[in-house]
Amino acid sequence: MAVAYATVLPPLTVDVQARLRRLRRLAWLIDGVFRVPGMRFRFGLNSLVGLVPVGGDAILGAISLYIVYEAAQLGLPRPKLMRMLANVALEVVGGSVPLLGDLFDVALKANLRNIAIIEEHLGRPR
Repeated sequence: MAVAYATVLPPLTVDVQARLRRLRRLAWLIDGVFRVPGMRFRFGLNSLVGLVPVGGDAILGAISLYIVYEAAQLGLPRPKLMRMLANVALEVVGGSVPLLGDLFDVALKANLRNIAIIEEHLGRPR
């Protein structure tokens, strides 16, 4: 008879908990802070700042790279960092297309995806 054992995760340090909270808030602000009334559709500052041609996407790309930098500081392995960088690249390139790029940004939500990668690595459910 097989016995299943629950994996007990070590508690995160106060520093790591604070970083995760800060990164979660930043990603939420960029990707999902606003809601269209009566719908489940959410968007963030990415959709508004992205309306500024070229410069808006560059600024948001830099903020997204900050999240990847913090993930590296938290010890995420290279394959996960590469996946996060691919999300950022897709967001910046796709978002740079006039009008359609803004819809693309709303659908992709790269920063929230990247936070999920960090939390999954640390063994913490979303």
